[in-house]
Amino acid sequence: MLLLGLLKSRVSLFKDINMWITVAQFFLSLSILVILHEWGHFSAAKWFKTRVEKFYLFFNPGFTLFKFQKGETEYGIGWLPFGGYVKISGMIDESFDKDQMQGEPQPWEFRSKPAWQRLIIMVGGVTVNFILGILIFSMLFWVYGESYIPNDKLPHGIAVDSMAYEMGLRDGDQLLQVGELELVKFRGGLITKEIVINEAKSIKLNRDGQEMTIEVPESIRQSLTKYDNRNVRLVTPRFPYVVDGFSKESIGKQAGMQINDRIISLNGQATPFAHDFMKAFKEVDENITIGILRGADTLNFDLTLGEDKLVGITAFPAAHFIDLAKEKYSFGASIPAGWNKSWTFLTDQVKAFGQMFSGKIKAKDSLGSFITIGKMFGTTWDWERFWSMTAMLSILLGFINLLPIPALDGGYVMFLLFESITGIKVPDRVMEIANLIGFALLIILMIYALGLDISRLF
Repeated sequence: MLLLGLLKSRVSLFKDINMWITVAQFFLSLSILVILHEWGHFSAAKWFKTRVEKFYLFFNPGFTLFKFQKGETEYGIGWLPFGGYVKISGMIDESFDKDQMQGEPQPWEFRSKPAWQRLIIMVGGVTVNFILGILIFSMLFWVYGESYIPNDKLPHGIAVDSMAYEMGLRDGDQLLQVGELELVKFRGGLITKEIVINEAKSIKLNRDGQEMTIEVPESIRQSLTKYDNRNVRLVTPRFPYVVDGFSKESIGKQAGMQINDRIISLNGQATPFAHDFMKAFKEVDENITIGILRGADTLNFDLTLGEDKLVGITAFPAAHFIDLAKEKYSFGASIPAGWNKSWTFLTDQVKAFGQMFSGKIKAKDSLGSFITIGKMFGTTWDWERFWSMTAMLSILLGFINLLPIPALDGGYVMFLLFESITGIKVPDRVMEIANLIGFALLIILMIYALGLDISRLF
């Protein structure tokens, strides 16, 4: 019992470590993005000789974790990790400091600057976000290149899940085109994206040497937009199940199974591929018979599963059977590649937002708080994935901040464009009320998103 307790404690500690790795990645990425976004506002303000009173990472209602004064600016770290801010003199912002607006405008204040200067100060943050996203993607292409599966190099075609089967796809199909997109590089998630975001209506494929086209039902597209189906992979590469290793107390190894054994049947049912074996294994009871191919010999192993219902074997991944292509980029070539990836990601977000606004995608299935975002970093520290996530979040942060909502940068931009076009300055009182309403709506939205994530946990 003591040994079991210690084992459970170690498992629990391991899970906690994994959790903290995820949390650390999220907060590091968030801190980088917030600091650079606010630096965009800060540097533009300084350029036009506008006083910046505060520069904060995270919000600090009530108290501050850390702060220091340098020149006219107070730098600090707040305790509420929902973003950050710079407090610019003479500007109505989330601090709702009304006293500063009572006196006569001073030359160093935001409100004293021409509309075009105030506009540049307000778009400074999102400009840095977009440039940062492009830069990170470019550097990822330059340092890591791009590994992918050539679509015409899948020796056994695809394996399909239940939703793809319902749509009309079958194991072994060779996909050729989704909607208007010709498939050159195979990515399972790309199929879902084309159906949901670009509303692909058909899929062209090759089945047993014959080309055909299947229609994508609207019901499938709607199902794919649901939060519960966010990780669905309609299709994956199809490959054989070949033993790669064993767990410490593997009953498969104890029974005589060996590395490089190829599993071909389960309880008399043919399972020529890993996908077939995993589907069949979900239906097994305590006693099972696994058939394997070893060289030219076919062997059967009778096994009795324990409480965990595990055989204790690992299989070679798909990459073991498929020749991955590696595209390398020079520094010069990485820049346009980073731009293209950033632009594609941004336009996908715009399309998704448009579909949510039109009701094609439900808000409750698309919204998520820092819990949803944090999970996307994974439980192991992978720098390539970390920087890729940071680049995407940077572009997403820029896009969201440009939305014409008071309290966001886009709200100020909307008022400043109105002033630039008409020559009529929006009264401070109107800006104050609009900012208050916008800020309240954002808080409600954040609470709603957090509530959705908490409900999903249970």
